[in-house]
Amino acid sequence: MNEDAFNMSIRKFLKKVGVTSQREIENAVHQAVAAGKLSGGRPLKAKVVLTVDGVGLSVPIEGEIELE
Repeated sequence: MNEDAFNMSIRKFLKKVGVTSQREIENAVHQAVAAGKLSGGRPLKAKVVLTVDGVGLSVPIEGEIELE
């Protein structure tokens, strides 16, 4: 296994995950605010489940997103 290629591939994947996730969260929050379904105050609970086929990886990652 080429460790450098492996590391770069992971970084590329994580960058894609980060950029896409941020865009989707921002769009969903803006739409909810515009529709009157969401206002500031309480943080939003968020969860991502990272899975990697072939190695049996499934890791839940939980956190909160502050709006104010």
